[in-house]
Amino acid sequence: MDYRQLFTFSVLYDAYKTARSGKRDKAGTAEFEAHALTYIERLTYLLQTGQYRPGKFETFFVYEPKKRLVQAPAFRDKVVQHALVDNFLYEAITRSFIEDSYASQIGKGVHVGLHRLKRNMQDYFLKRKGHDEAARRAQGLPPRPPEEWDYADGWILKADVHHFFASIDHDILKEKLKKRVKDPRIFNLLCVYIDSTAGLPLGYQTSQLLALMYLDDFDHWVKEVLHARYYGRYMDDFYIISDSKAQLQEYRERIEEYMTGLKLELNSKTAIFPLKNGINFLGFHTYLDARGGTVMKVRRDSVQRMQARIKMWKSAPPVTPEDKAKALASWQAWDAHAAHGDTLNLRVKIAAEVSAVVGVRVYARRPIRESKNEKAWKAIKQLRRTRRKAPAPPEPAPAGVPW
Repeated sequence: MDYRQLFTFSVLYDAYKTARSGKRDKAGTAEFEAHALTYIERLTYLLQTGQYRPGKFETFFVYEPKKRLVQAPAFRDKVVQHALVDNFLYEAITRSFIEDSYASQIGKGVHVGLHRLKRNMQDYFLKRKGHDEAARRAQGLPPRPPEEWDYADGWILKADVHHFFASIDHDILKEKLKKRVKDPRIFNLLCVYIDSTAGLPLGYQTSQLLALMYLDDFDHWVKEVLHARYYGRYMDDFYIISDSKAQLQEYRERIEEYMTGLKLELNSKTAIFPLKNGINFLGFHTYLDARGGTVMKVRRDSVQRMQARIKMWKSAPPVTPEDKAKALASWQAWDAHAAHGDTLNLRVKIAAEVSAVVGVRVYARRPIRESKNEKAWKAIKQLRRTRRKAPAPPEPAPAGVPW
């Protein structure tokens, strides 16, 4: 799509329907919805004539998992961004992303990143075990007994970028964007969003993709130049697993130098530590035991937030059906997240507390051992293997030759 095709009435109307989903109770959405056809027609005219300018931000703080300033756009700007992202920008930007970049993409997300970390740890363990057994066979020695396994020994570099969104350099970002967006009018509109504030505003839909794009070349550099096999990144939070602490120290120095070129810096929590200690990543503490099993425990601060909600519900019990529905939705969302880890006993205990508060019996869901996307990929891979193994159809007999 070019700019003129992108901002037609029909495309903007579809974007409006997407933008209002889950937000129809908000004042800005309701006001736009009351005059939707008129506003969309006006918005189409402003975009087509080059007179469109984003409105003012609504600013507020969020406190989970930590305090962040959110600059949310007006509803009409959300409509424009949905049209831009859903019909053009997503495909233009994400096509070059590596598999181990997990944030803000269809078919990826927090839980895909978690299960990918789990598989990376298990693969690391099995590779070390396989190399050891091959070496012992070459020396005529028997396999090492399980009680002597030490293949979980290793190191992990855990890092994230200091004030990532606020530190993104506009000039560097625009140079990267030029390589992906050839239409000058779309590029100029994106530059208007970029220049609306220092860094990138957290509330913009475009900001998520542009921030991922800012570190896309870094992802390829880590995989293709450093040759880091066990690497994963969720926005500005990333890890590398290695069997050599010295190698990770070298990686850290080179990464810091690379980040300086992007006018970024790693934060003070960046560290190298033993793999057996585990890693805090995407709301879970994940570690590898001596037998190659991975254990995923939901982080303490997540549990404390859920317990704080229960304490609040006990002091002011939800009475109306709406309040009970909100309390149940809050529990179900937390339970669905925590179910990706080894948390069944904890969730059963908390479910009993929630049941006592809301007056409805709730249950902890079954543990989730793999994400829906992983199941889909397994099915696709199995189908491909089946097709490769299928025998070739027999060639037809030559004409005139009886069967």
